[in-house]
Amino acid sequence: MSLKTILFAMIPLFLFACTSGEKESEESQSLDQIARKYVTLGLKIGQYDSDFVDAFYGPDSLKPAAITDSLFLKDKFIQEVEALKKALTDLKSKSKNDTVSGRAGFLISQLTAFERRIRIFSGEEAAFDIESKELFDAVAPVYTETHFKELISRLDSILPGKGTLPERYQSLASHFLIPKEKIDTIFRAAIAEARKRTLQHYKLPSNEKFTLEYVTDKPWSGYNWYKGNYNSVIQINVSQPIFIERAIDLACHEGYPGHHVFNAMLEQKLFREKGWTEISLYPLFSPQSLIAEGSANYGISVAFPGDEQKEFCKNVLLPLAGLDSDKTDAYFEALEIRSSLSYARNEVARGLLNKSMNEPDAKRWLTDYCLLTEKGAIDYLRFIKKYRSYVINYNYGQDLVKNYIERQGGTANAPKLRWELFEKLLSNQIKASDLLDKK
Repeated sequence: MSLKTILFAMIPLFLFACTSGEKESEESQSLDQIARKYVTLGLKIGQYDSDFVDAFYGPDSLKPAAITDSLFLKDKFIQEVEALKKALTDLKSKSKNDTVSGRAGFLISQLTAFERRIRIFSGEEAAFDIESKELFDAVAPVYTETHFKELISRLDSILPGKGTLPERYQSLASHFLIPKEKIDTIFRAAIAEARKRTLQHYKLPSNEKFTLEYVTDKPWSGYNWYKGNYNSVIQINVSQPIFIERAIDLACHEGYPGHHVFNAMLEQKLFREKGWTEISLYPLFSPQSLIAEGSANYGISVAFPGDEQKEFCKNVLLPLAGLDSDKTDAYFEALEIRSSLSYARNEVARGLLNKSMNEPDAKRWLTDYCLLTEKGAIDYLRFIKKYRSYVINYNYGQDLVKNYIERQGGTANAPKLRWELFEKLLSNQIKASDLLDKK
């Protein structure tokens, strides 16, 4: 075959490649336009609903004009949501590009959450499972009271002393309560260790940093306020009793490799490097939060696998706090069983939202099955009233993340792979349904 013949034969392939590339470019441009509209819409809603936007670090040009009317435009916002979803659905159905389809699918789920939150803010109720599905792309399993009674019975042989089981648990836990004057010392030591362990596996932006603050009278124990440019404000609520293990829990969850790292990776990998505008807006009530909370909780065992959390508490944090370590083994054994009781919090929220449980029963569940103090139970009821079905993101989200990573071989026996898979999850647009076993 002559060179001329070969070149002639290659012309259709070249033209096809050009046409395909142009189409992908057009699709990306259309998606980018929709993404900008999505961000502006979210910011508009956030002008009325103060809990709607958890973080925004995109361009100022996307910020809407200041509102001049306090009337919440429910129907108008829903119409805008539906228009954007239709445009995305059309784009997704026609595109053969996996990246375009993936971004479109992610935005469709986020916008579904927009609509449900708009309705909630307007006073429109839905069943707990419907709400969680539309907000977080997930429905948590249901457990009966008998299930929690069976789990609680396992603590009887572990907890010494007399009195009810919750009283005995609180008696044991009281030995590990961080003195108020030691809280800052303990948290800075825990965060430093969590950060050191994370940086052994991940290269974060050189200017990443956090500010640590202590606050009071909040319904949560800790919060990460991501400010963009790889900076966070981490707040710890000192109105609640803080036990020694919570220093590591919150250091990992709010900081490393939790929320701070998650947000920094999304900003770096998707917003800065790829220019995906949509990621610069973090709507709190959205599928993004299930991944955020689930990964932040799972990140504790990634950074401190096996008994390493207990050993760090025993050898470092307890001496720093001036606390006795004699009962550490019994306490951490009780904590392990207690963690399996976390789904009782979902049932309390489900019962309250579905109006199948009253507040006295809810408080009893929180003290008897979640083993919260009286103050802790009251604060958690405040949390449920404010955040509603958000509660599933912590336990069910953690289980989804854990199962997803372990199915791919990221077990405790393969720590390097687990860190690698965890990084992939933290730096991509992933929602709950993507984590499910499709078999």
